[in-house]
Amino acid sequence: MPKFKLDDIDHQILDMLIDNTRIPFTDIAKKLLISAGTVHVRVKKMEEAGIIKGSSLTLDYKKLGYSFIAYVGVFLQNTSQTQFVLERIAKIPYVTVAHITTGKFNIFCKIRAQDTMHAKEIIFLLDDIEGVYRTETMISLEESINDKKRLMHTIFNEL
Repeated sequence: MPKFKLDDIDHQILDMLIDNTRIPFTDIAKKLLISAGTVHVRVKKMEEAGIIKGSSLTLDYKKLGYSFIAYVGVFLQNTSQTQFVLERIAKIPYVTVAHITTGKFNIFCKIRAQDTMHAKEIIFLLDDIEGVYRTETMISLEESINDKKRLMHTIFNEL
């Protein structure tokens, strides 16, 4: 698959969108001294190439009552059950991230809960999935770094 070529204008557009996905194209155009139509066309091309895959919304989970974070390592009875188990995990809305992993766990999940009692209920839901041998949980004391913007800026500066 050929790599999509980004020029300096594309990089600058992406840099601004990384910092604020809601910035109007007219504001980007003014800063870059190009037309809003040019910004629109370039963003559309990057979307069609799969470089931009939508935008995201950042929520303050603490203000919504979901400040409890835990990581749950899932051990499977048999690795052939991975897809089946992932399909069941995907039905638990409090599991916000799940990775198939090497090493100690077969699957590694991030959960968000209201408190320890709620987290226990979520972990029990994971434990009850057919094919899950057992789970191991680590409680997050504080989410110290959660900044994808730094990585995105670095990637685009290296291109």
